[in-house]
Amino acid sequence: MLDALIPADDPERVPEPEEVYLAFSSWAETTGRPLYPHQDEALSEILEDRHVIAATPTGSGKSMIALAAHTASLARGGRSYYTAPLKALVSEKFFELVRLFGADNVGMVTGDTSINAAAPIICCTAEILANQSLREGEDMDVDCVIMDEFHYYADPQRGWAWQVPLLELPQAQMVLLSATLGDVSFFVRDLRERTGREVAVVDDAVRPVPLEMEYVVEPIGELLQRLVGQDKAPVYVVHFSQKEAVERATSLLSVDLASKSRKAEIVKALGDFRFGGGFGATLSRLLRAGIGVHHAGMLPRYRRLVERLAREGLLSVICGTDTLGVGINVPIRSVVMTSLVKFDGSKGAPPHRPRVPPDRRESRARRLRHPRLRLRPGPRARHQERQGAGQGRRRRAQAPQDRAQEGP
Repeated sequence: MLDALIPADDPERVPEPEEVYLAFSSWAETTGRPLYPHQDEALSEILEDRHVIAATPTGSGKSMIALAAHTASLARGGRSYYTAPLKALVSEKFFELVRLFGADNVGMVTGDTSINAAAPIICCTAEILANQSLREGEDMDVDCVIMDEFHYYADPQRGWAWQVPLLELPQAQMVLLSATLGDVSFFVRDLRERTGREVAVVDDAVRPVPLEMEYVVEPIGELLQRLVGQDKAPVYVVHFSQKEAVERATSLLSVDLASKSRKAEIVKALGDFRFGGGFGATLSRLLRAGIGVHHAGMLPRYRRLVERLAREGLLSVICGTDTLGVGINVPIRSVVMTSLVKFDGSKGAPPHRPRVPPDRRESRARRLRHPRLRLRPGPRARHQERQGAGQGRRRRAQAPQDRAQEGP
């Protein structure tokens, strides 16, 4: 596609928007995924140099809109940034764009790695772009910013990383993607007033996969066997801590979730992949039983392996945290929520019994047992202490009188 737009014998040529539109649309058809009407609309608005807010349902193809923005920016000689809330999502997008645009055109910057940071397409976490925009502001070399999972804008702890680029980079075209934005009139008005560009809202997409919801009370093993038997696998079992996810996956080894032929396919797909000791050995045993584990604390090579096996349809069940739901490209047919309550640092549990995350219970218990820690008693205990002290004083005052009455 890029070779057709920018010939090797004339690398300085800047194609017209119509040429980019036709080239991208034709390329999408050759992949077997012709553009949906809302994707076609977003591509046209991007090529018209407007900001785009794509508030479309999950599974409706926001990744294709992001790809269109990268293509348009690269075709006109600009530099584009893709941001996401998780390093796992950034890493996945990096490898996808390398496959499409070539390794020379794509770089990645996260808190612990930097690859080809001078490339015209950069994949990074939201905080990386926010800090860079604070340092460089309007002098920053940026043509287009694609912010995935833009609803993080409202997050109390991390929302600033989505807010800062909007304020500090008025020269950039913004493409904001999310399935859960709601009313976006504020962003339309604010972006138009501060940047002088028009803003297009794409929010009329139809959800391609309908949702079916069900509340069940049955053992998790029986539930997963039923879903697998009803051809509703892969099943993603959501936990709110990494430890719980691994423990759940290990407990499912006694449940038959994959046929012998499926297990043989998994062994063939694993090939000569080398697992380390400790968690690596555990993961190897789980995968060979058709059970995956996915969370942000895993080594990237293990996480990518689980994602690859899931994309190939070899895993029946994946136990993980809610990080997999943040846009990672893994086909899931059923989701099982193991809890309806999640601790967010300050609230999230029923008011009568505050919930402490499992990974904090042990450290909290150690603090409470520390010999130098003095706990302040509650109101009832303080009242009892005052009563006891008063009775002690009265007994001490009465003792000399009793001795005086007794005499020598």
